[in-house]
Amino acid sequence: MSLEDTAATSLALLARAQAGDQAALDELLRRLQNQLFDLGSELATPEDALYEGMYRIAEDDVKELERVIDRCQKELTPLKSFILPGGGRIGAFLHQARTVCRRAEREILRLSRAEPMSERPLKYVNRLSDLLFVLSRWVAKRLGEREYLWERGLESHRRPRV
Repeated sequence: MSLEDTAATSLALLARAQAGDQAALDELLRRLQNQLFDLGSELATPEDALYEGMYRIAEDDVKELERVIDRCQKELTPLKSFILPGGGRIGAFLHQARTVCRRAEREILRLSRAEPMSERPLKYVNRLSDLLFVLSRWVAKRLGEREYLWERGLESHRRPRV
């Protein structure tokens, strides 16, 4: 398992530990951690060493991430600005896990250019990072925490127009 997978799993564990009574989030994060371990095994196994019955990320795994994203987004106000990472404690952990997933995505892309491999790990990590972003917003809403939006052109950053 790569450093990125380990870090993403650790961060998910931290977020889960902070979730307290958020049973649905706890269950989801536990499932994601298991999938990340499976993904690490898949990435560490060259194509010619794959064996029958070995778990590999499937298209259904990607689609399940998309279903969870869609369910959570139904409760959220559409964004009209970027979100500044942070907010509450759980949201901050989820944002951090998302950035680790983005880094893992870049590493998987590099690996896919160097070695033959399925396209599903890259799709999975891409959707996982999107899910972690949506989850950070969903948790903030559930806990009544404020989201901080990027404010383009703050007075202190304005440049004179020419």
